[in-house]
Amino acid sequence: LQVFDAEGKDVTPQPLFPSDPSAGKGKLLASRTCLGAPGSAQLSSFSLHPASGMNASVGSSSGINWSDLLTSPHSSDVQMRQEEREEELTEEDLDRRVDIYLTETATLWIMDMPSVVVSSEAEDAGRVLERNKLYVERCRSRGGNDGFVDKGMQTLSGASKSKDAQCDTVSRAEKGVMVTSWDLYDSLKGAEVEALSKAEGRRAMTGKSSRAKEHDQTPSVSCDTGSTISSLKTWESAALSRSQKEEESHAEAILTSAKLQQDLFYMERILMENIFQPKLAAYRQLPVLRDTNGTAAPMGEAEQEEDGKEKEDTEEQTEASVNPAAVSHLSETPEEIAPPGLELLWSYRCDLTSGQNVSSMAWNKVNPDLLAVGYGAFDFREQRKGLACCWSLKNPMWPERVFQCEHGITALDFSLASPNLLAVGMYDGSVSICDVRNCATTALLESSDSSNKHTAAVWQLKWLEQDRGGKGGGKKERLLCISADGRITEWLIQRRLDCTDLMAIKRIGSEEKMKTFPGEKERKSEALISPRAPGMCFDFHPKDTTIYLAGTEEGHIHRCSSLHSAQFLGTYRGHKAPVYKVAWNPLHTDLFLSCSADWSMILWHQDCQAPLFAFTSTPAVVQDIMWSPKSPFVFAAAKQSRGEVWDLNVSILEPVICWDDASPGGSFTSVLFAPNTQCLLLGDSKGDVRVLQLHNLPVPSSCRKVGCTRSSSAPA
Repeated sequence: LQVFDAEGKDVTPQPLFPSDPSAGKGKLLASRTCLGAPGSAQLSSFSLHPASGMNASVGSSSGINWSDLLTSPHSSDVQMRQEEREEELTEEDLDRRVDIYLTETATLWIMDMPSVVVSSEAEDAGRVLERNKLYVERCRSRGGNDGFVDKGMQTLSGASKSKDAQCDTVSRAEKGVMVTSWDLYDSLKGAEVEALSKAEGRRAMTGKSSRAKEHDQTPSVSCDTGSTISSLKTWESAALSRSQKEEESHAEAILTSAKLQQDLFYMERILMENIFQPKLAAYRQLPVLRDTNGTAAPMGEAEQEEDGKEKEDTEEQTEASVNPAAVSHLSETPEEIAPPGLELLWSYRCDLTSGQNVSSMAWNKVNPDLLAVGYGAFDFREQRKGLACCWSLKNPMWPERVFQCEHGITALDFSLASPNLLAVGMYDGSVSICDVRNCATTALLESSDSSNKHTAAVWQLKWLEQDRGGKGGGKKERLLCISADGRITEWLIQRRLDCTDLMAIKRIGSEEKMKTFPGEKERKSEALISPRAPGMCFDFHPKDTTIYLAGTEEGHIHRCSSLHSAQFLGTYRGHKAPVYKVAWNPLHTDLFLSCSADWSMILWHQDCQAPLFAFTSTPAVVQDIMWSPKSPFVFAAAKQSRGEVWDLNVSILEPVICWDDASPGGSFTSVLFAPNTQCLLLGDSKGDVRVLQLHNLPVPSSCRKVGCTRSSSAPA
């Protein structure tokens, strides 16, 4: 099918794809129908291929109305010729790819409603219309006019502002009601009483109305009866609410009464004794017996003596009633005893102390069952609020007293003259005094108002008794502490805390650097940031309380006197890192022990500035050490990896007991011997204080052997 216009030009639409020269000029879809036949007029093909140079509006560009052409085949303006050609399609033609291109048509506007800013009924509507007309005329006259110049302008967008609104949090509360059998009974009885009162009210109304009819009275009597019933109901409800309020107030008074609190306290003590009875008996070195029910019960002293007489021949009872004398006797034959060991009795921990670092521990000097534990981080980056808890053997699951502090606690100690006073040193340099007799969580005295307070962490403090001197005699107690600001101070406890400097720890080493050899020029002195050396620990001599040792961050240990604050009596050099603890031997007072961050522990003699022995078992920082109060050979150490017990009478190369069962992810930070029992306490960085019992550790009966051994080894 071919289409010609009035001038005879061929305007037939091009095919959808270029024809194959070998296939002739046939069309892919050829129509064999006659154009003149009514109802059979069709176009053989219609292409929108861009190569044909035609688009969807071909009819309008050539002046031909395609709709008229299709509906009026006999039009005189268009000549159409129909050629019948047979199209032969091969498999290649069928498999060939056909490209169809779709283009966007013109937009058809169905409705256009321009925006209106000013209402037509407004007063200035006419003026706005005139301005709009002038603007339209100016836009029309803009083209070709030299009076208009195109210029660009940049408009800055307004800065956005974010606004937040703060509101109170929605408080939610869960409430529950417990229904008991008597509550159900009271509710049932109340419903029965209400139903009975309603029935009596109806009966009274019926009787009144019948009497009114008989006596020809007015119905005002029934109204009076109704008001009487309503007042009766009101009185019943008021009485019921009053009784409930009285019961609630009575129950609240019972719960808040001092008698109930005391009874609950005694009940708690009884339960704790029942739960921890075997452990407490082992702690106090009492035999544990089993009764008929299988539960453990302690033996009294009289029963223990009788039982020892009756079962003196049995081997088990002999092992249970062993005493220190027997242990010292058996120490001569070590092959017959079991090796020393530790047994876990219990741990002091609760939700308050979970995750807190145990920084220091101290026993009460009058009540040996009361333990004070300080919680605070050693590192500046891990600082948070500190805790001071007083634990009792009668309740290992919750502390008896809890004192909240604004900063981490680094040291604490109980007073001997006033056992209820607990001194606390903190990381920011402040010192507080707490009264354990009161249930208050705040301190009794604080050093925040003192103008001479410490400016760095208080690493150790101690209550010390000294002779008053003079004719009066007696002893006085002093509170001393050492701080990282290089000062050793004495605190005066009056209406407020105030301190005086006992010693300013000077740095040493600058004088050594200034020494010159012969023929060498004199060197300039190096400027120091601070002339004071940070103090880390101190300990006073057990016999002469005017002599004390001070360990510094430089690794030096100074022997000082409280009578001479201007200079040191001597300096011991042996550590290469900060000294964390120094401790005099309580039984052999010429020896003292020190530990440091250089992984070592060193035994010193006060008359020799060279170390006697250096102990290093594992490459780990030694956080704390303590001598045993019963043996001059035994001391304990708290390392980051484990706790150790050394017996110098057995070996000086390795500890006799090791305990490496720390909390997951934690390390041991402090160690403390129990004063009256064979037990050891280990604190870690996760807030746990483990109470461990020492087994098969010999205790010498006298310390005369110590003096002979150490005096002979001192020159070495």
